[in-house]
Amino acid sequence: MAIGKEGNVKWVDGLRGLASTLVVLTHIARAFDGDLFLPASAEGAAPRILQLPFIRILVQGRIGVSIFSFVTGYVCALKPIKLYRQGNQEAAFNSISKSALRRVPRLVIPTALATCIIWVMAQLGFFLVAKRSDSWWSGATAPDRVPHLVDALKSLVYNCITTWTNGRNAYDGNQWTLMPLLRGSLWVYIFIVATAYLQPRYRMIASIGMFLYFYIAADSAFGMQFFWGVFLCDLQNHTPSTDFITNRPRISKMLATIFLVFGLYVASYPEGHHEWQRWSQWQHRVLVSITPNKADLPRFGSGIGLELITLGIHFSPFLKDVLSGKYLLWLGKQSFAVYLLHGPLLRWILCWMVYGTHMPQDFTNDHGEKVPGKLIFPGGYKLLIWLPIWIPLNYGVALLWTTYVDPWCATVTEQFVGYIKVDNTEKQGVLLPH
Repeated sequence: MAIGKEGNVKWVDGLRGLASTLVVLTHIARAFDGDLFLPASAEGAAPRILQLPFIRILVQGRIGVSIFSFVTGYVCALKPIKLYRQGNQEAAFNSISKSALRRVPRLVIPTALATCIIWVMAQLGFFLVAKRSDSWWSGATAPDRVPHLVDALKSLVYNCITTWTNGRNAYDGNQWTLMPLLRGSLWVYIFIVATAYLQPRYRMIASIGMFLYFYIAADSAFGMQFFWGVFLCDLQNHTPSTDFITNRPRISKMLATIFLVFGLYVASYPEGHHEWQRWSQWQHRVLVSITPNKADLPRFGSGIGLELITLGIHFSPFLKDVLSGKYLLWLGKQSFAVYLLHGPLLRWILCWMVYGTHMPQDFTNDHGEKVPGKLIFPGGYKLLIWLPIWIPLNYGVALLWTTYVDPWCATVTEQFVGYIKVDNTEKQGVLLPH
């Protein structure tokens, strides 16, 4: 969903482009070098470059999911809030209705289509190398062949449904985020309608209240970020806030630097063995003291870090201009396609590049049991040789999807909406009471 025409908010599309890139990098790391999610490869060992604070965010890309949630809240609230501030509530209601109606098919149709493509790939054996590889992540997330056609078709339909009922899809585990993202967008629409006649300052207080509710509920990856996006959208349209940035550029630059650096540091919190480095020990103590009991600390680190980072962006017109650059906007345009397609391309083409296409022989263990042979990772050098080819290939396939498949999905959505919606020629009354 392009949002540049709404004003100086194109930076959100650029941020979304960065998020999709981080998701790709983190899955490469999960597939081939799981130690990168730790502060060091072993207790007492010196950290590698990609394990250091700040730098590790590039491969520890869980912040990407938080960014998608933040962008969802921001984008869903953007146009209604601008219309509210103009006193045009009824136009905002109309906008919310149209957006909410289109959002479901615009997510469900391409997701189901991608699942069908991956299903065909699985039945043709494209993921057998990944299943036999010593890459735990690739093998665990690669779908199995289903031997009988009827059973295979049942499995396809079942997984297309469960993507939206419990967030599970055996053909592409990455789709687990789509159900909470869809649910969150509907939460935001309900919130925006409910606060239509509030003064802007009180709507911002209400959005912070929702943020705190999800903070207490320990929903750091989704709920907190949806309503932080709503709050920041309102703040960016708040005249005193924009005047402060314009009239106090030095203070704004200082605040932007502090929030950005601190946010990147907090978002660096490792996924495990925080006790192996002093910087992560300190982070652990702080996070334990400020988060709910039994909270997912790595997710909270990414969530709180993102909120600080986006505050830094809010105070920095320069950062907004950087994120609004044409290359990052291009990445943002491809982000959904990249998210849908990079997983199967990794388990198929990248695994073939790294491990080859020759299947290992099965062998019999000491107990007389037949054990499948394993393909052994040949070393990081081979991965580094193939990544400059696979990554552009990944984005090339995404570009084809965005150019040809996504417009078809949009056309189907518009035909569906046009068929079920009220005729515009019918006279309508007041949409909602004051």
